[in-house]
Amino acid sequence: MINSEFKTEKVSERITRIFAFSTELMYLVEGENRAALLDSGSGIGFVKPLIDWLTDKPVTVLLTHGHVDHAMGASEFPAENVYINQEDAYIYEKHCTWEFRKSGLGMMPGGELVTEDDFTPVVPITDWHDLKEGDCFDLGGISIKIYACPGHTRGSLAMLIPQERTVLLGDACNSFTFLFQDYSTTVEEYRESLYRLKKKLDGKFDKVLASHGDGVLSPEVIDDNIRVCEQILAGETKGFPMEFRGDKGLRALENVQPGHGNIIYNPARIR
Repeated sequence: MINSEFKTEKVSERITRIFAFSTELMYLVEGENRAALLDSGSGIGFVKPLIDWLTDKPVTVLLTHGHVDHAMGASEFPAENVYINQEDAYIYEKHCTWEFRKSGLGMMPGGELVTEDDFTPVVPITDWHDLKEGDCFDLGGISIKIYACPGHTRGSLAMLIPQERTVLLGDACNSFTFLFQDYSTTVEEYRESLYRLKKKLDGKFDKVLASHGDGVLSPEVIDDNIRVCEQILAGETKGFPMEFRGDKGLRALENVQPGHGNIIYNPARIR
């Protein structure tokens, strides 16, 4: 068994960052009437007792996408309070299995201590509400607005907190954006997603929350990844080989400044 204690830190008066076992991050946003948990971690250890300690308000769980390290902790919460883009059923159904979850433990510090009892149960994705662009959740004095950004997965979403001028991009756009798996979109399709997202979010945020690392991304990260897409499409990137869980791809830029954009892509899926 593992020590399932979660570290937290305040992002602002109304937003708390939660550090999960396999280095992924979650965010609790608290309004006057309700709270929202943005992403739920990998489901290693149990985060709901912490959430119940942090807030006594009803909690809605909003998931940026269906990957194991973002969606698996949601099963701790009542299904009627959980939302995910059902477009990601194709990847969630693979990632939620015991075999897949177990296979990733070797990459985690302390993974050898994890037993099956440390994992949250599996809930069919169809038990949860569909989450789409245009959805808005009023928590009382603060709200969460949903925007689509397919690329990393087909159902990837961004979540804007207008009153905080803050956006959570999940893994849809970051400094190590995975776009090389078979289920990701092409680079060209991803570029168009970023153009649409940039237009819709223009002037609405100053801060970007990350789902990994220290939790901070540059406000320019969307522009960064648009430029990287353009470089890939123009054949201007050399590409630096990398492998993750058996999938091979090319890192577009060898090095980037902390918090700025980069893309791992499949040279066979550029257009």
